[in-house]
Amino acid sequence: MRKLRQKKTVQRELRAAGPVVERPWLRISARPGGGGGGAPETSSFEEGYRSQSGKEQLIAFDNEVNAFLDNMFGPRDARVRGWLMLDSYLPTFFLTVIYLLSIWLGNKYMKNRPALSLRGILIFYNLGITLLSLYMLVELVLATWEGGYNLQCQNLVSAGEADIRVARVLWWYYFSKLIEFMDTIFFVLRKKTSQITFLHVYHHTSMFNIWWCVLNWIPCGQSFFGPTLNSFIHILMYSYYGLSVIPSMHKYLWWKKYLTQAQLIQFVLTISHTLSAVVIPCGFPFGCLIFQSSYMLTLVILFLNFYVQTYRKKPLRQDTKENPTGKEITNGFPKVHFIATNGIGNKKAQ
Repeated sequence: MRKLRQKKTVQRELRAAGPVVERPWLRISARPGGGGGGAPETSSFEEGYRSQSGKEQLIAFDNEVNAFLDNMFGPRDARVRGWLMLDSYLPTFFLTVIYLLSIWLGNKYMKNRPALSLRGILIFYNLGITLLSLYMLVELVLATWEGGYNLQCQNLVSAGEADIRVARVLWWYYFSKLIEFMDTIFFVLRKKTSQITFLHVYHHTSMFNIWWCVLNWIPCGQSFFGPTLNSFIHILMYSYYGLSVIPSMHKYLWWKKYLTQAQLIQFVLTISHTLSAVVIPCGFPFGCLIFQSSYMLTLVILFLNFYVQTYRKKPLRQDTKENPTGKEITNGFPKVHFIATNGIGNKKAQ
């Protein structure tokens, strides 16, 4: 009798509480053992509440992240407000996480499956990146020329409309780093796991995230130099990748062996250009110059390590009369002296 009275008392209190009983966690917890089996029904009110709650939590988290970044780096450049993917860091962050998960899950998925060729897709993809790089190179040269950019050091505000033009191109440069995630996805699908090195993944993930910051705080001025050089290097790289898929074009690809050297020269020139603005300042943020130089130095160290590890084995490979299993040039770095394109082995490059 006592338990029955307590149960009726609880029911009266719940009815008196009104809307409280409609909260999903209360309705679910009210049936620990279940009276009729199965999950409790979910009303449209509960679904809306859950959806709104998740959305509000995401917005709150986004605001906290943006407040943290604004506090760390200071006010953002108002000229890029409202541009796609720039107002919030979350899209860039989540896309990076998806990229890393895709590598891990993709390798597991492909483990016991045959490698894909993707020849037609690779030709189209590499041609697209080549054309985008050509557009960025030409547009950056024209915009900086129009704005009278100082090659040694250029601030963020003195070129007027030319600065906006440079910022638009640099947005495409940032977005191209997202597109280039496909480099790794193609390696996964073609089971070229040896090409997915720390250098490869570090370079792809860091560039995409760093350039989100660049676009928000320093979207023009001194920031133009690195993308200009990199766009030129990518024209060489991705045109080589695309043409190497076509067997009849192999004999014309004479610049393959110069790609790694060109990238190392690019890094050294970018560091020199950045430090020149430290020695003779022009109003470009000092902290950004130091960060960029430090980051580029990490790439130089990693690329040099790769270069030494690759080419110190060259005499042994030259003495081999028969071609070993072909390896592919990846991301502009010749892994060894034998090339394979979509699983097709080629003769040793002269």
